[in-house]
Amino acid sequence: MDLFTLAHQQDREREAPLAVRMRPETLAEYVGQDDILGKGKFLRRMIENDNIPSIILFGPPGTGKTTLAHIIANATNAQFERLNAVSSGVGDIRKIVEGAMERLRLYNRRTILFIDEIHRFNKSQQDALLPHVENGVVTLIGATTENPYFEVNSPLLSRTRIIRLHHLEREEVIQILIQALNDRERGLGKLELQYEKNSLACIADLAGGDARVALNLLEQAAYAAGNGGRISAEMITAIAGEKRQLYDKHGDNHYDVVSAFIKSMRGSDPDAALHYLARMLEAGEDLKFIARRIVICAAEDVGNADPQALVLAMSAAQAVQFIGLPEARIPLAQAVTYIAAAPKSNAAYMAIDQAFKDVRENKYGLVPAHLRDSHYKGARQLGHGEGYLYPHDYPGGYVSQQYLPDALAGTVYYRPTQNGVEALLAERLKKLRQGGS
Repeated sequence: MDLFTLAHQQDREREAPLAVRMRPETLAEYVGQDDILGKGKFLRRMIENDNIPSIILFGPPGTGKTTLAHIIANATNAQFERLNAVSSGVGDIRKIVEGAMERLRLYNRRTILFIDEIHRFNKSQQDALLPHVENGVVTLIGATTENPYFEVNSPLLSRTRIIRLHHLEREEVIQILIQALNDRERGLGKLELQYEKNSLACIADLAGGDARVALNLLEQAAYAAGNGGRISAEMITAIAGEKRQLYDKHGDNHYDVVSAFIKSMRGSDPDAALHYLARMLEAGEDLKFIARRIVICAAEDVGNADPQALVLAMSAAQAVQFIGLPEARIPLAQAVTYIAAAPKSNAAYMAIDQAFKDVRENKYGLVPAHLRDSHYKGARQLGHGEGYLYPHDYPGGYVSQQYLPDALAGTVYYRPTQNGVEALLAERLKKLRQGGS
């Protein structure tokens, strides 16, 4: 590298965003993720011993996935190669693999391949990579914000270790901000800014555990304050505007919030259910998607304990299409709170799944002759419909006769609970099964 190129590179590094300049170079500078990088933990030992296996780093933005790869690149004696899944193809993989095979054959030197946004690799790209990860030609480090169990092929997953990174705690984000404020080489130390911890706490809260967002906010505040200026919580709030929602319609957090929403309704907590509903609506989630989840919950988790729940859920689903936002939040909230507060039964849901299981295992047998269609010509000659008892001809509209095939006679799928309206159904079925009406 000549002096002109070196000077140009140094200028670019000085002009890089604070989050890039403050990226840790070593494990000693890394903040957070103690469950995987604490003393004696698996990943830390592997990095220190330069014995990294193939791994996929999975977590929300700003939790340090790329930074970890950067630290590994600095620590390893292996050749470190990097691809971005958005801009790379099968040809790029082949080129890196050819170089890796040559290094391994001639110099017995390993190659680590870091693929950012690995979830964007399509099946053919992942398949092209698979045999070389399997035979050890390359050690894979993938990074993704998406759940790899949804986005990465199973064969590739089985040859890697999934390492999950979490949002940073508030105190960890504050520690990162203080480092940036004090660092005179890469950070903002030369500006000699004044600040109080509550202003840093404000940044940490707004960032929601995302170190990159936190450093970007701090950098904007530093520019606004100027040399020797003071960073206040009021300034941070003004710069940040509305607090961003920790919910990505296409990210893993999407599934977590939806899961919590459904489980809150199932668990009879209307307040929690409303909280998650608000988060989804605020993030711009599709109204039809939310309505479908509510309808499913009404049938699956409330069921016959309160049949009105499904009626209300369907009405809400139709209403939101008719009126749209912002008013759509009201019928959605009505349905959510009703379902959360209603008595619960999953008896119908369990019953149909058990019936499906028997059918898929070929446990069904022939339809009893007296239940078969007798309306077409010649059906009576085959004995179809013979002996069928018409329930309305009997007191209470009920008569005991066999409906299940012989192979399943006596099988009970639906077992009503004693919850809500279903208790009445349970009592009626008990009498019927005992021969009453």
